[in-house]
Amino acid sequence: MMNKEFDRQINRKGTASQKWEKYGDTDILPMWVADTDFMSPPSVIEALHKRIDHGVFGYTNVPAELSELVIERMAHLYNWKIESDWLVWLPGLVCGLNLACRAIGENGDTVFAPKPVYPPFMSAPRLSGREVCTIPLTESNGRFILDFEELEANINERTKLLLFCNPHNPGGAVYTVEELKKLADIAIRHNLQICSDEIHCDLILEQGLTHTPIATLSPEIAARTITLMAPSKTYNIAGLGCSFAIIPDTNLRKQFINEKKGIVPDVNLLGYTAAIAAYKEGNDWNQKQLDYLRENRDFLVKEINQIPGLKLLPIEATYLAWIDISGAKLSNPAHFFEQAGVGMSPGRDFGDSNYMRLNFGCTRSTLEEAVKRIKTALANELPA
Repeated sequence: MMNKEFDRQINRKGTASQKWEKYGDTDILPMWVADTDFMSPPSVIEALHKRIDHGVFGYTNVPAELSELVIERMAHLYNWKIESDWLVWLPGLVCGLNLACRAIGENGDTVFAPKPVYPPFMSAPRLSGREVCTIPLTESNGRFILDFEELEANINERTKLLLFCNPHNPGGAVYTVEELKKLADIAIRHNLQICSDEIHCDLILEQGLTHTPIATLSPEIAARTITLMAPSKTYNIAGLGCSFAIIPDTNLRKQFINEKKGIVPDVNLLGYTAAIAAYKEGNDWNQKQLDYLRENRDFLVKEINQIPGLKLLPIEATYLAWIDISGAKLSNPAHFFEQAGVGMSPGRDFGDSNYMRLNFGCTRSTLEEAVKRIKTALANELPA
């Protein structure tokens, strides 16, 4: 039975929401950018009210309580004993990808990025004067994961960094310990550094699966890894801009921080406030959210796979569906689905135009309407 807390339809129009303002007053359901339409946890809203009531919003240090919460969280969830010095706070995870590219190697060096992947993985190396070498994901037992053989075959003396995404966006795979060990072995053998985007780690939908940060496998891999995390996706607080990097190695951390100086601003004080409340009191709320998202996922996978021309593999994590539209033979898929009243992210932005990404972090009624529109549009487009 679906939780009524997440069935509540909240009008986000007129709030300068990137997601909802994109299509203006047109009747297009925005199901593209990765934030949910759910209200943040009551504990977060209450904490923000309390902080605002204080009335003074000056320059703010990283609250010691927040660092302690992250340390406790890593120990509790992953048996990972980190130190407060390892934490580097950031106003967004994307700047962490860019800082990693700038901090590691030199101009002209090569950065590996999986393909398909979240678009900043492609742009960050280029913006940093690096070359991008994309490594294809391979479908294995209904999951998209890195092609490890292809990865190793492309390593040369100028390959310095791998941008990794786990759980994967947009494929939704949660890497197993065995798979992570393969990647770690390659990195150690070839002296590769890893920047691991793990922002969706609290959004594991498949029962029985758990997230494993690659840095927890051994001291050797930890010393060459930058782990990026944030409460933003899980608790729908992306607009408050609070993320962090965990960098155990002193020299790597120093390089990362040096690139940050004078360019990357401090985290907004309300971002700190929201993160504390989310990590301190948001777990029960997230368990309810996960239950709701699982039901949305199950509904979507079943329905999409019944539509001729479309295919959707199982989704282990995230609230993002990577839909194979190749069978529909559409010349301009994004435009076609927008004309049908559903605004999705074009697969070409992620590196594969045979797909569209749909955000199902919304009310069931919105999702049902989106599926209905997709079905109707394709029924009229495809020959009987």
